[in-house]
Amino acid sequence: MTPLLAIVGRPNVGKSTLFNRLIGRRHAIVEDNPGVTRDRNYGSATLDGRRLVVCDTGGFEPAAQAGIEAAVREQTRIAIEEADLVILLMDVRDGLLAADRDVVELLRRSGKPTLHVVNKVDGPKQELSVPEFYELGAGRILGISAEHGLGLDELCDAILEALPGAPAAAPDPLEVAEGEEEPEERPALVEEEPAAEPIRLALVGRPNAGKSSLLNRLCGAERAIVSPTPGTTRDPIDATIESAQGRFVIVDTAGIRRRRSVGTAMEKIAVLRALTAVSDADVACLLLDAEQPVAEQDAKIASLALEAGRGLVLAVSKADLLPRGGGARRALLRSIADSLGFVSYAPVLFLSSRTGTGTGELLRTVRRVHAACGKRIGTAELNQFIEETAVAHPPPAFRGQAVRFYYMVQPQARPPTFLVTTNHADGVPLTYRRYVANRLRERYAFEGAPIRLFFRQRKRTPRGE
Repeated sequence: MTPLLAIVGRPNVGKSTLFNRLIGRRHAIVEDNPGVTRDRNYGSATLDGRRLVVCDTGGFEPAAQAGIEAAVREQTRIAIEEADLVILLMDVRDGLLAADRDVVELLRRSGKPTLHVVNKVDGPKQELSVPEFYELGAGRILGISAEHGLGLDELCDAILEALPGAPAAAPDPLEVAEGEEEPEERPALVEEEPAAEPIRLALVGRPNAGKSSLLNRLCGAERAIVSPTPGTTRDPIDATIESAQGRFVIVDTAGIRRRRSVGTAMEKIAVLRALTAVSDADVACLLLDAEQPVAEQDAKIASLALEAGRGLVLAVSKADLLPRGGGARRALLRSIADSLGFVSYAPVLFLSSRTGTGTGELLRTVRRVHAACGKRIGTAELNQFIEETAVAHPPPAFRGQAVRFYYMVQPQARPPTFLVTTNHADGVPLTYRRYVANRLRERYAFEGAPIRLFFRQRKRTPRGE
């Protein structure tokens, strides 16, 4: 198995900066304020040809007994328990604090091999303060600057020494290119698609819509911190799961509020990461709170998935809180149809993360939507389709001339994109374009997939050529 390296320590010692350095990209949000990272954040790193998984954690507060700080502490404890090697990161500028000693004691009780690393050693002045940390009883203290990259070569060598069994780099399950085969030791989850990539599912919605609770239910573990306080999730949290429906990468994102309601720079970055997660996903699941009416912001979030060309599923969370009987559900469905009619192609599910109701159906629906987004229709079939469509409901005349369709092709999938060549591209009104798109969806079952339909003017060849 690929070894796991966990980075732990007090708040604001630079854990996320080091995490980004090791994985080679800015995945975790970094800000000069304590408490930015809360959930466990995973990424892949390759050191000297050896692959390992790196886990970033929130700032460890030993005295926290309740609230988000206590939940962060529990997330750190889980990360230590999972890890093959732990980096205890400390801040040379703060010196050795009692909280550092508390983390050291926790690590000693865990029995996990640990590298003691002092961060923010940016020059000779800070180097003189590193020996202070030998009071911890560690045989070796490494001084680094994660921000400037100083001392990282020595740290990477120490990591590899502590993980002698780290395997040679192999294709990352999240990065297997199309057509490549996975390593032989990795069992296929879907027999008919042994080398298929996992489906990336982004959970999006307004704050406190139940995204983190759904992630935990799908993972069967406390993967993300759940709190009634809006804005608890900041970094997008990836979790890979295997189910009867195949393999999925579930991405929990920060709640997306109205632009004028977004306050701090940290929240702006979190929202930007959520928007990026939608673009990187195969399918987006928009969670709608059963206790809240469908709002304008829900429509804006749905439009993000539409504009990005991603499959879309609408999921009403906290469905167990709805009154018994079908009246409340019917009212919600009417509200969804009124407010989100422009994505009427998206299937609507009712689910409860607390009871698990509907979560299995969610994965089945996501797989169907993913397949629909990748569907391709042959040119001969499309030519027959557009001919039948024009006969059944001819397009209106344009400037006294009949509008004719010559042929239809599908140049790409994901999203399904179609091109119709006609004698008057400007003469096809929006209503007729919607009619053709709806006929396409009905005939070829593009469930949850946005359809992009273009009409192109046929070029006329001058006489004599």
